[in-house]
Amino acid sequence: AGLSFFTFSCVSYLVDVYRGQMPAERNPARLALYVSFFPKLLAGPIERAATFLPQLLRPVRFDPEKVTQGLQLILWGLFKKVVIADRLSVFVGTAYRLPVMTSPADLVLATYFFAFQIYCDFSGYADMAIGIARIFGIDLMENFRRPYFATSIGEFWSQRWHISLTKWFRDYMYIPLGGSRVSKPRVYFNLMAVFVVSGLWHGANWTFVIWGGLNALYQIVSLATA
Repeated sequence: AGLSFFTFSCVSYLVDVYRGQMPAERNPARLALYVSFFPKLLAGPIERAATFLPQLLRPVRFDPEKVTQGLQLILWGLFKKVVIADRLSVFVGTAYRLPVMTSPADLVLATYFFAFQIYCDFSGYADMAIGIARIFGIDLMENFRRPYFATSIGEFWSQRWHISLTKWFRDYMYIPLGGSRVSKPRVYFNLMAVFVVSGLWHGANWTFVIWGGLNALYQIVSLATA
């Protein structure tokens, strides 16, 4: 459980230390806590060692304001997951289970419902993780920022949806490949590579590879026509 998030945390820590962007953590218990901090293991956010580890050195004090904020985030996350996502999944699952027996109107409605289902499901878990961490006095980064208010595909991925994952791929794959400092064809190649690998991370089958390729294509078209 959470193997990919273990991997993301370990890779970012090792690369940051290798690049000299942070000192190596000499306390194995603190390093183990960073890698295996339970709230963030199943759905993120993918926290960086450079921001997480210094928080472990702060004095531990009961902070009623942070506890209140944490409990509010947990309740809000539970509401999004249980009340919204799980209820929408009943309609979506029924419509997609036998699409040939479902009316076109219901399929269109199910598609829109699925967008909100996956958002409330995923962001609900993230809210709960951030809330639990805050009760312990740990601040995790924001992972979703009203993604369906994005005005472009670039804004959606870079600033609003699974922000910690996007930043991870940006810092540890896109920029090392050359980022946007290279020729336009190479920038387009870099984007395609990042999104295809991201698709494989979501699931090791061709549907997710195609999903990643399509999102890269949308981003490339957006850049080319800007």
